Amino acid sequence: MLTMKGKYGLKAMLHLARLPEGERALSEEIASAHNISKKFLDAILADLRMAGMIQARKGRGGGYLLARSPTEIRIGHILRVLDGPLAPIPCASRTAYRRCDDCRDERACAVRRMMLEVRNAISAVLDDKTLADAASDPAGQELEFREIAVAG
Repeated sequence: MLTMKGKYGLKAMLHLARLPEGERALSEEIASAHNISKKFLDAILADLRMAGMIQARKGRGGGYLLARSPTEIRIGHILRVLDGPLAPIPCASRTAYRRCDDCRDERACAVRRMMLEVRNAISAVLDDKTLADAASDPAGQELEFREIAVAG
């Protein structure tokens, strides 16, 4: 399941992707626009900065901006940074594989095979979609603006 950290991180990244090129946004602006606790958002932005996805500048003219073009940032990568592996169970993960303690034969495990299918389906969607794709989705923008209007 997508955590609040992942959801808010995606919203922040979409916010930055929709800015004119070279423009920065303050965390206060992002938090206010998306009804996110500033303290929680600051922790999320720190994780994204450490992962090399965003850049931060302090002081006058400071703020956050994407470190790379939105066309180069995959939604799956953002979620892995913030929420960890996409797989629902460790033995189905490509990035954080761990054998289950209770499993006698992984190849014969029906649960693992099913969860591999789930993981592959999730990955196919999230790793295929870039931040640019998501930011340019007019239906998604309309929904976010409606959420802001209702919250504000």
